[in-house]
Amino acid sequence: MRHRMVKNKIGSYGSHSRALIRNQLREIVEHRSIVTTITKAKVVKRFFDKLMAKAVKAAKATDKNESVALRRQINWYLCDRRLTNKLVDEIAKNLVDKNSGFSRIVRIGQRRGDGAEMVLLQVVEKSSE
Repeated sequence: MRHRMVKNKIGSYGSHSRALIRNQLREIVEHRSIVTTITKAKVVKRFFDKLMAKAVKAAKATDKNESVALRRQINWYLCDRRLTNKLVDEIAKNLVDKNSGFSRIVRIGQRRGDGAEMVLLQVVEKSSE
């Protein structure tokens, strides 16, 4: 029975799921949007919003030690120093005034082959208010 198990199943085993999430995170940081299925997007959105919260905190940090520690935590997920710096220095700098809601899911229809619901997962740009 799966009572009270809220996690979405996206892979056949744990290491495969973790690898898939990391690859999706890397792609969304590099391209700022990805096309994927709704289930994968919901899982990746949860992880990406946590990463962006750390990146915004690192971008706002006045203490260099705190910024370095947060960058190392982000780098644990992305496994690429270039992407970590891009996330903190470029993407998070524009979203310093936000606390949450760093990504959005836009439904774009069904996949032609198997009819899976496809979505566009994208980084929210700074609003012009």
